[in-house]
Amino acid sequence: MPLTLEAVEFPITIRPAHPVSDEELLRFGAANKGLRFEREKTGELVIMTPTGNRTGMKNMHISRALGNWTDEDGRGYAFDSSTGFSLPDGSMRSPDAAWVQRSRWDGLTEEQQDGFSPVCPEFVIELRSRSDNLDDLRAKMGDWIANGAELAWLVDPERKAVEVYRPGRAPEIQEGHSAVYGEGPVGGFVLELARIWS
Repeated sequence: MPLTLEAVEFPITIRPAHPVSDEELLRFGAANKGLRFEREKTGELVIMTPTGNRTGMKNMHISRALGNWTDEDGRGYAFDSSTGFSLPDGSMRSPDAAWVQRSRWDGLTEEQQDGFSPVCPEFVIELRSRSDNLDDLRAKMGDWIANGAELAWLVDPERKAVEVYRPGRAPEIQEGHSAVYGEGPVGGFVLELARIWS
């Protein structure tokens, strides 16, 4: 009997017979352009569907805001949701938006920059879609901090809340604010939230 989409729950987690290298993941991604995927630190692959249009529009606003600020600031580089980073714990994660300090990025080889770069961004943003499990996203935010991120924002339009994660501190929940303000590596960055809440 054929498998139908009604019988599949996303995200799908699969455990490959052998550890999947970054090069194999790049080939897998090229062959499956309609899918988004990440590698867990356990080696499992998590396959996700593309985001819905409303989430995509909100994510574009976030990426554009971070990109515009990065161009003006000049201290680092911004990355969009299609970028994968190979993290110290062995996972490969793809945040909705990220920022890496210029000197750290420039210190990578061209080959490293072309693949899933072996660097944890100093700053990441994850945008919750309606289908995302909040507990799973919170665990992911903890993983970003454990791998070296200095600041991470979980933006949740459903609750009109931003959860701010920092090393060595409990998450700070900001509810109903009209903007969230960068600090540390991205001091000076301001994300206006009205278009994300609407």
